[in-house]
Amino acid sequence: MMYPFYDVVAEDFAAVDKLVKDSLSSNVPLVEEISGYLIEAGGKRLRPLLVLLCAKACGYEGKEHIKLAAIIEFLHTAMLLHDDVVDESILRRGRKTVNAAWGNPASVLVGDFLHSRAFEMMVEIGDIRVMEILSHATNTIAEGEVQQLGNIRNPDTTEESYIEVISRKTAMLFQAASHSATVLASANKTIEAALRDYGSHLGISFQLVDDLLDYKGNTENLGKNVGDDLAEGKVTLPLIIAMRNGNEQQQSFVRKAILSGGVENLESIVETVQATGGLKYTEDYAQIERNKALQCLDKIDPSAYKESMSSMINFVVDRSH
Repeated sequence: MMYPFYDVVAEDFAAVDKLVKDSLSSNVPLVEEISGYLIEAGGKRLRPLLVLLCAKACGYEGKEHIKLAAIIEFLHTAMLLHDDVVDESILRRGRKTVNAAWGNPASVLVGDFLHSRAFEMMVEIGDIRVMEILSHATNTIAEGEVQQLGNIRNPDTTEESYIEVISRKTAMLFQAASHSATVLASANKTIEAALRDYGSHLGISFQLVDDLLDYKGNTENLGKNVGDDLAEGKVTLPLIIAMRNGNEQQQSFVRKAILSGGVENLESIVETVQATGGLKYTEDYAQIERNKALQCLDKIDPSAYKESMSSMINFVVDRSH
């Protein structure tokens, strides 16, 4: 399902889809099989959409933004493949993960294939600043992944540490998408900084809502199991606030759930997170990030692309999946 904020770049978005499919061709049958499976899985593709919108908002008239959008999609998909192995996930976008269907080795290696294909395409664009932004982003995301490992099943994880992780692990690729697009379009420094920061706030709000939905969504809408974060031992903001605000009994209950990683008491955990203000705090934080993103857009000229970016941040914060 496409949303109205895709319409303004519908032709370019279709070109990205075609390039993604064409660029995944391989002489190795398993690579093609898994790549086809990933394409069929779909997804919102917000990150490549962000490339298209930012480039056009900056008046870009070339064609390399199509390639840049495909690069961002490949980097994102490669990271998802590796994430699912680390997290031992079995469901994504309503279907089996690659690691569940083909095993961990295939998931890791096809992730590597997508990663290296992205860098091949970066070289084809040939813009050193774009390469600098994207290579820095991939390194920062890897750091975020490792930092998150240190927080697994750690009930003493702080809000500061959590925000550092999501800024590196999730927001960085959104930021790289918007930033690299403005650089490709040769935007002035004010617009470059504004759209770079817009991408960052968009990414933080996206992860906050994702973490919120793990406690208030449903499996059918999410395309993954509700409670997956808790099962995997991920200490997200709703739990951190429950630990901060809860009474001694509530704190002990949440601490035990984090340490055990079990979801048998998920309903009680959700009630506790709700009662201690964990959900409300996370919702409010996402609203703050939305407002910051919209303030960034105030610095660019009015256009249909700007309007779509405004709609995009509203969708990210208000979504139910």
